[in-house]
Amino acid sequence: MSVQVENLEKNMAKLTIEVSAEDLERAIQAAYMKEKGRISLPGFRKGKVPRKMVEKMYGAGIFYEDAANTLIQENYPQAVDESGVDIVSRPTIDVVQIETGKPFIFTAEVAVRPEVKLGAYKGIEVTKTEISVTDEEVDAAVEKERGNNARTVTVTDRPVQSGDTAVIDFEGFVDGEPFEGGKGENHSLEIGSHSFIDTFEDQLIGKNSGDEVDVSVTFPEKYQAKELAGKPALFKVKIHEIKAKELPELDDEFAQDVSEFDTLEEYKADVRKNLTEQKQNEVKRAQEDEALQKIIDASEMEIPDAMLDTQCENMLDEFAQRISQSGLSMEQYMQFSGLTPEKLKDQVRPEALTRIKSSLVLEQIAKDENIEVTDEEIDAEITKMAGAYGMEAEKLKEYMGDSEKASMKRDISVTKAVDLVMANVIEVEKAEEDKKDEAAEE
Repeated sequence: MSVQVENLEKNMAKLTIEVSAEDLERAIQAAYMKEKGRISLPGFRKGKVPRKMVEKMYGAGIFYEDAANTLIQENYPQAVDESGVDIVSRPTIDVVQIETGKPFIFTAEVAVRPEVKLGAYKGIEVTKTEISVTDEEVDAAVEKERGNNARTVTVTDRPVQSGDTAVIDFEGFVDGEPFEGGKGENHSLEIGSHSFIDTFEDQLIGKNSGDEVDVSVTFPEKYQAKELAGKPALFKVKIHEIKAKELPELDDEFAQDVSEFDTLEEYKADVRKNLTEQKQNEVKRAQEDEALQKIIDASEMEIPDAMLDTQCENMLDEFAQRISQSGLSMEQYMQFSGLTPEKLKDQVRPEALTRIKSSLVLEQIAKDENIEVTDEEIDAEITKMAGAYGMEAEKLKEYMGDSEKASMKRDISVTKAVDLVMANVIEVEKAEEDKKDEAAEE
């Protein structure tokens, strides 16, 4: 295998990767061997048709696609290593040449890590915030804990109320016809969560277990399924169960159940302490974000579109994993939210851009400040991760490859860069900061 690098505009590069004709032949033969058991032709037993006969009947390129996919998967990672290019996007692959007896050639167009021209990153002014915790905030936190410790009971003596969970079957119809994705069975729907479109949940309030309800809704004008957009729909709903939360009594016994304290007053004091620490951390994060944004604004970098697209896709993958834990697929989420993949991507794009720029400036600060990460620091991070996974640190280290360790090293150096920036910030009062902003606008 050989690789050539062509630098393109706007921090893009094209890798041209050439794989030997012998490797192409091996991949084509492997594709044939994988498929031969399913191939039958008159005059031959199933699975016994010679490859040349198959290629004669169906064309010489019958196995090219599988062979190409195999060779790309095998050779692209090695080509990346040999190129020395710092790639920050998923590749756009294009097959240039695939023909028996000739080298296999494909290209990969990728984004390259942009250069960063840093602005000032020491002496950044951030807003000073005073921290206080009110009695109302303490009471709200205690009530939330009561909710977390509530028993779920099946209700039989009253209709559905807001806050209940209704276990339902449903099937949707538009113009009298069922539509794809509009049917579900034994679905637990929290009333008031607004996870279903329009007034779907509201129309279940006041209904009883066993009721069959017609729910009329209208899909949003910009619904992701164009054939449903703006159309009225009728859902046939069967309510199987109504479930509600039964809160525990707010007393010393409750405090003992949910904490290490004997009395409710001691528990509330600890809640106040935790809320104070939480606010302190929030202020710290807000100041970090403020400082980082000012550094970004003062710096110069050109972000390639492919890098931004990759970050958006990664964030959507993370979101899909989170909602899958609640039992929803991305298709179902888009069905009920009225969003399209394009709209979801547009929604995360601003945050994706901020994440990219934040990482780039912090990595550049770490580089300019010669921030180093020791083996001991990496080991400490592995031990911390192992504890979170319930594993032995040495076992986790065995599972980690060089790329994972390099990523961990980069993360630690970025954290150190944040610490360096924050160690040099200047806190200013809110009013003073507002005056400076107004003066800048004028």
